[in-house]
Amino acid sequence: MDEKINPTMDEGWKAVLQLEFEKEYFRKLKQFLVVERAHNVVYPPGPLIFSAFNFTPFNEVKVVILGQDPYHGPGQAHGLSFSVPTGVPKPPSLLNMFKELKADLGYAIPGSGNLEKWANQGVLLLNATLTVRAHTAGSHQKQGWEQFTDAVIRTISQQKEGVVFLLWGAYAQAKEVLIDSSKHHILKAPHPSPLSASRGFLGCRHFSKTNELLQYQGLSAINWKIEG
Repeated sequence: MDEKINPTMDEGWKAVLQLEFEKEYFRKLKQFLVVERAHNVVYPPGPLIFSAFNFTPFNEVKVVILGQDPYHGPGQAHGLSFSVPTGVPKPPSLLNMFKELKADLGYAIPGSGNLEKWANQGVLLLNATLTVRAHTAGSHQKQGWEQFTDAVIRTISQQKEGVVFLLWGAYAQAKEVLIDSSKHHILKAPHPSPLSASRGFLGCRHFSKTNELLQYQGLSAINWKIEG
């Protein structure tokens, strides 16, 4: 793929995913994105499509938080699921995540919705679809991204151990079949969306439970506190 669509990726990820880049579906995905960018605004910007993989190298993955689509409003999507750049208003699902974090660990709700700090600690913030047309939710689904990100989840499951997968909502929980639960940890809850957060996301305590699972394995806990 050309540079604006396939920016550089962490070498560890590139090594374990190289076969995916060579498959026919990925070639068709490239063609789809070239046409989309010629006629529409696409988020996130090209250099940020693979941000999740660059902030969280393969050998550092400890936690996976799976989202569905990038945000489709101007300036929101920057390649990390649920996250928005500093200075961008927090979307409702992210605000509910911070509400749960406050209830769970006592951290004040931050002004910033930028989750890069989590990503830098081994939390892979992965959307199932990595691009979207501006103002059109779900517009890049079923074009090949899901096949790619399913391969990402499967690769983590096969080649790593003890990863904590946070599956929020029915869409994320459908990916459970890709994960070997005999050597990984799966925590499930409703989606943090305002439509479902009150049905069990709020009160799930997934942030503290994740740290308990990591520390039980002798790994460092995630500092979930976002400054600002």
